[in-house]
Amino acid sequence: MHILRGIDLEINRGETVGVVGPSGSGKTSLLMVIAGLEPPTTGQITAAGQQINGLSEDQLTQFRRDHVGIVFQSFHLVPTMTALENVALPMEFAGLPNAFEKAEHHLDAVGLGERVSHFPAQLSGGEQQRVALARAFAAEPELLLADEPTGSLDQETGAEIMELLFDLQTRLGTTMILVTHAPELAARCGRTIRLADGQVDN
Repeated sequence: MHILRGIDLEINRGETVGVVGPSGSGKTSLLMVIAGLEPPTTGQITAAGQQINGLSEDQLTQFRRDHVGIVFQSFHLVPTMTALENVALPMEFAGLPNAFEKAEHHLDAVGLGERVSHFPAQLSGGEQQRVALARAFAAEPELLLADEPTGSLDQETGAEIMELLFDLQTRLGTTMILVTHAPELAARCGRTIRLADGQVDN
């Protein structure tokens, strides 16, 4: 069964694109393929100026580390690490200098300057997603993939997270692909793409 079929899509550097469509239409699969987390059976994928088809797992890991930030609906924080450690971790893996200093700066930027030593279980859902945002933007990725980043949050908290997300994207000029069920969030992007049955629905 093919989840995505015949998609021909070009996204410019710095562009924001909202991806909408019914459940099962292939929205998350599209992000996974772009990130190199799911291999396509056919076709070619170029992201951040690099063709990722045929790269080894180690090369894909390095590609994501160097070029891609990902924010999921579930926060994917390491429960045994503090907020500061969660944000610093990918920068340490990337060998970037002053990882903890930069992590503290990014946590401050998302309003968690006073919570850096807290563990995920000590943070609310909204605070955990703020940590996830800080982590995704910490290495200043060229490409940010956001998959329903407010899906598990209440409306007010979700609105705050989206303001942060667009603010960070604007400040860093990051290319962003946002998967959402909310048309009003997609409308905030420069372009909206609708998927239906694994195809772009024009």
